[in-house]
Amino acid sequence: MRANYHDELSSVLDRLHEMAGLVEEAIIEASASLLHPDIERAERVISNDARLDEMHEELEFKCLSLLALQAPVAGELRTIVSAIRVVFELARMGDLAAHVAKIARLRYPEHAVVSELEPNFQRMAEICIEMIDLATTSLRDRDAKAARQMATIDSEMDTLRSQHFDVILAGGWKGSTEQAVDAALLGRYFERFADHAVAVARRVIYIITGETPEGVDWPNA
Repeated sequence: MRANYHDELSSVLDRLHEMAGLVEEAIIEASASLLHPDIERAERVISNDARLDEMHEELEFKCLSLLALQAPVAGELRTIVSAIRVVFELARMGDLAAHVAKIARLRYPEHAVVSELEPNFQRMAEICIEMIDLATTSLRDRDAKAARQMATIDSEMDTLRSQHFDVILAGGWKGSTEQAVDAALLGRYFERFADHAVAVARRVIYIITGETPEGVDWPNA
């Protein structure tokens, strides 16, 4: 009975890794559809978000069932409780990727991002992809050391976000009000995606070590 229980617990972590891979695919496709207007890629991201929502519900139910039926203790309890949180974070990251794709779709065939901000958003997208890739790797390999890198990477995202407002609020802004709103929203979506990635890393570290990183560099999303 306990052997089967441990198999189920391992399968939860494997499914979390699979879900993280789907989130990575979503932000790659959403970013591409934004920076190089592509309606088909945007539509795929939006449609596939339903699959992530289904995985969220499935994994949450499985975790709650393990809590109710198996009375886990110590590291097992820590893993299950953390997995519930990780699946929530991943689902939110999928939602944010879909939000990016929706703006790309709304402005198609035009660019949603003004040329002045394209390098900034390109870098934001690269950071998000790097962070979810790191989260996926740390989940697969149970690697706390890799997860600890996340907070350092996130600091650049905060700088890029501030630069948005410097450009938008400067007296020389040449874009429209609509473009300013798009830039502000998109910046927020990428920033929050990164925050959720840090929260995933925080939980992965807790699963592996039993310790939770604290401080301003480790927001709980």
